[in-house]
Parts: sequence; structure tokens; C-alpha cells
Amino acid sequence: MARPVSDSDLASVLGGARVMPVLTVPSVSTAGRLADALAAGGARCAEVTFRTPDAEQVLKEMADHGGLTVGAGTVLTAAQAERAVAAGARFVVSPGFDEEVVATCRELGVPVVPGVATATELMRALKAGLDTVKLFPAESLGGVRTLRALAAPFPGTRFVPTGGIAAAQLSGYLAEPAVLAVGGSWMATTDHLGRGDYEEIRRLTADAVNRSTT
Repeated sequence: MARPVSDSDLASVLGGARVMPVLTVPSVSTAGRLADALAAGGARCAEVTFRTPDAEQVLKEMADHGGLTVGAGTVLTAAQAERAVAAGARFVVSPGFDEEVVATCRELGVPVVPGVATATELMRALKAGLDTVKLFPAESLGGVRTLRALAAPFPGTRFVPTGGIAAAQLSGYLAEPAVLAVGGSWMATTDHLGRGDYEEIRRLTADAVNRSTT
């Protein structure tokens, strides 16, 4: 079994990436071309959500394809976390805080990023020894203003905001010192995948990566 890691290792796992495509992929047949398009756009990492029947195979295909550090998202149970890591997930993201998911990820030696929406949930995550959390659903909760208010009493906490974020909001989130990375689905939507529009995925990814480095 891999050595236990601290959640501060997430920054190393992401390789300094500040933008993370969040992917809901209906079919494994698109995984290789999707990985190529994201990598060509400059993405270093991606989150494959466990929202579709093929999610596990998609994650494995993208992880094996090379070019991206791939994690699992929408992980709700310890069993899902185990399957995700077995498929090649380098990190695990949950929409909320679950003790069993956190404990399983620690045992497996992968960073886990639980979702929080309130100060109470954030305090539970900190008590569990986590230093990085997902603000979700970020835009519905009030966006940058809410993130700033939550970050103020908890110095040292890093946030990965996701949920309803579009290209227009990216720069605002990245300007916040407490933000480690921003997750978003606008770069590769199910509509893009349905049309097979990998060039548009590459273009949107390149634009997001450029925004994150300027």
C-alpha cells in the first residue's frame, strides 16, 4: 500500500496547475481523444466525476493515456474511493465531508478534497487534519465573496472552488490567495463530447490555462 500523504501534497500532485477541468463523460469511447484535447490545451490535471456508468473505465483510460494527472470526483462512499484509486485516481474529490471517505483515502495514500459549504463543515474538515477543501457549489453559495468570508477565520486553509463557475469568473477566484485551483466543467461539457468537438475543448482549455498564468 502507498505511503500516507498529507493534503498539502495535493499541490504537488496537481503539478502547480491552477485550473482543473471537471468532466462528466458518458462513454469511455471518448476518453482518449478527450485526454489528448485537454493536454493539447495545456491542462495538467482533470477530475472525472463518478456520475456515469462508465466513469471508472473513463478514469482508467485517461490515467493510462498519459499527459494528465487524473483524479476522481463526486466520490460519495469509501467503496467508490477504493475503486477510483484502483482505476488510477491520483486524488479524490467529494461534494461533502464524509469521515469514511477521508479515512479510506488516507489509508490508500491519496489526497482527498471534501466539499464544504459552511464554516461548521470547514471546521470538521480541519479537525480531521485536512488543509485543502472544495467550496461547493461555489457560485450558488455566493462566489468569491463567500469564499473570502470563509477563508478569513481559517488562515492556511486552501480552497478548490467548483460548481457553476464559468470562464468569466475564473480570474476572480484565482486572484484570491486562499485558492489553490479552480474546477470547472465549461472546458469540456457533455455537449462538446456529444458533438465530438475536441478542437473546441482544446481551445477553451488553452484559454483557461492562459487566464490562470497571467
